[in-house]
Amino acid sequence: MLVNIIGFIVGILALIGAGVFSYMQLGVSAILQPVEQQKPTVAVVQKTSTSTNVTKAPTKPTTKVVTPVKQEAAQAAPVQVPTPTNGSLVPSTPTTAQKVAEPGPLRIAVTAVPTPPTATQLSVHGVIEYTNGARSLNGGLPALIENQTLNRDAQIKVDDMFAKQYFEHESPTGVGPGDIAKAVGYDFVLVGENLALGDFENDEKLVKAWMDSPGHRANILNAHYQEIGVAVGKGMYEGRLTWLAVQSFGMPLSACPAIDVQKKAQIDMNNMQVTAMSAILEEKKAKINATPTSDPNYNTYVNEFNVLVAPYNMLVVDTRTMVVEYNATVLAFNSCIAVAGAAAH
Repeated sequence: MLVNIIGFIVGILALIGAGVFSYMQLGVSAILQPVEQQKPTVAVVQKTSTSTNVTKAPTKPTTKVVTPVKQEAAQAAPVQVPTPTNGSLVPSTPTTAQKVAEPGPLRIAVTAVPTPPTATQLSVHGVIEYTNGARSLNGGLPALIENQTLNRDAQIKVDDMFAKQYFEHESPTGVGPGDIAKAVGYDFVLVGENLALGDFENDEKLVKAWMDSPGHRANILNAHYQEIGVAVGKGMYEGRLTWLAVQSFGMPLSACPAIDVQKKAQIDMNNMQVTAMSAILEEKKAKINATPTSDPNYNTYVNEFNVLVAPYNMLVVDTRTMVVEYNATVLAFNSCIAVAGAAAH
């Protein structure tokens, strides 16, 4: 009986010990078991206009996606236009043709009783005086002014005819009135020459003989002549002593409107600059045409081009104005030459 009671007590104690051990094991396991980290709970708080002291829950940081703004291409700079010349910078050319009026030489007929050459007295002053008298009586033409250069021209002709024994406007060597005028330095638009050979009684008779010959008369009464030179001389011609007389008429170059040679020189210089600048502009324009407008250098090329266009255009306009002014004087000069030339025929 006693044994049974003791066994019962031992069994109860064994159960109690086992329970205590189990409990301790569970406690240790719970302590050693890693605690799983819970995610924070996000509290969604509805915002109201009257809410105060609301504590916002931490929010998850977000990455803002920035969309690149498409940059528009720079607007292409306008290309300026150079002023076209269209041949407007070409100056006119003055007429250089010089006219010579040379009627057939006047030779007095030898009569049966010729006037002795010693009785003939011709003079430069007398021939000019009677020549101007004839002009005054025929239309009131202005008197011709004696010109010493033309006097020398006429004397050269007299001496040459005696020396080479000819009586023509052109010498055997091909020298004519215009050639002599140039040789003595007479700048002319129109020159004329009257020749006479023979024993004329005096200056009046000599001029009257010329006036009776249509060609010589036309020279004396030519309204375009302004100056005269005369030479008379006595010498041996074809084996006899006789007289030669020469009238050299002249319309000096100064009788026509003057041409501004300095302006012409400036026009030539400007045209050289226009040509040089035009070449540079063409080169820069070619570079612009070969460059897309989207190219970052395009506007730079255009600006470099445009900077040159303004002075180029100004130079073209200024030169064109000078050419117009110069051409007007050339036109007046050429018209003067043309009128004088018509009178020589």
